[in-house]
Amino acid sequence: MDTAAEFIIVMGVSGSGKSEIAQRLAGALAAPFIEADRLHSAENVARMAQGIGLTDEMRWPWLAAVCAAARAEPRRPVVIACSALRRVYRDVLRRELGDVGFVFLDGPRELIAERLRGRPAHFATTSLLDSQLATLEPPTGEADAFAVPLTLEPAQIVDAVLRRVRPAEAPAR
Repeated sequence: MDTAAEFIIVMGVSGSGKSEIAQRLAGALAAPFIEADRLHSAENVARMAQGIGLTDEMRWPWLAAVCAAARAEPRRPVVIACSALRRVYRDVLRRELGDVGFVFLDGPRELIAERLRGRPAHFATTSLLDSQLATLEPPTGEADAFAVPLTLEPAQIVDAVLRRVRPAEAPAR
């Protein structure tokens, strides 16, 4: 992803920092922000709170809701925090949204687990992490995706993304 896309999806497993980075990026771009976690069904949230991963069948309606919310936004780009763990999920997002780019927050399991332990009120706990890591298909080789190490500070991650989506401009903050 080397140019501005209409929909920028910050992806990764729970605890990778998707929400924080996507919110910061949306702020830097003066863009709408969508938190995909808020679009899960009550059944999905209850299941994940028990540390049980979702099936594909449980994810399809959720992905449809994410796409509908994104298309409903009147301004572009739209920044979306969404796990998009498997290639098939990203393909659905591509098909439904069209001009999309993925920012993959990649990092070590230990750091992600530490972050998850630090947010006990969230439905995604460390017991869900192994399931998500097993499901994860990194977007290696996908032309509309690039990885950013989540070991960087949030401001550094946002700056790295801004350099990709606005290559002719200096990062504005």
